[in-house]
Amino acid sequence: MAIPCHIIVEGNPAIVYASRGGGPHKVLPILERFLDKFWQERDLSEEHGDTPECLLAQIVVRFGYEICEDDFSNLKVGVSYDSTAEYLYLVCSDRSVVVWEAGEDYHKDPTLGLQACQRSISIQWLAEHD
Repeated sequence: MAIPCHIIVEGNPAIVYASRGGGPHKVLPILERFLDKFWQERDLSEEHGDTPECLLAQIVVRFGYEICEDDFSNLKVGVSYDSTAEYLYLVCSDRSVVVWEAGEDYHKDPTLGLQACQRSISIQWLAEHD
């Protein structure tokens, strides 16, 4: 069953869309592993100024390989929400991830974005290492 989703990075206007494989049971474990490594790398490099740009680019590259399973025809990046998305994953600057479920209003008018979605799950990852 195809489960379309969006991945949104706070501070970046671009939106990642995958037309299948976007359910929380699949996305969250992949996202957890990816974000843990991403935050570790950012902390080690002490680079934080361009984090939204780096994060979105790396989501497309690294995360894309895992969620797309070598078929990238279902992956795109744009600045508009797609009405078919069932879940929207917001990666926040405080290192949390909020999962939103698209509602009927969202499907009718995706330009409403997260306002037309219901908050489902909020997860905090703090990749602080000694």
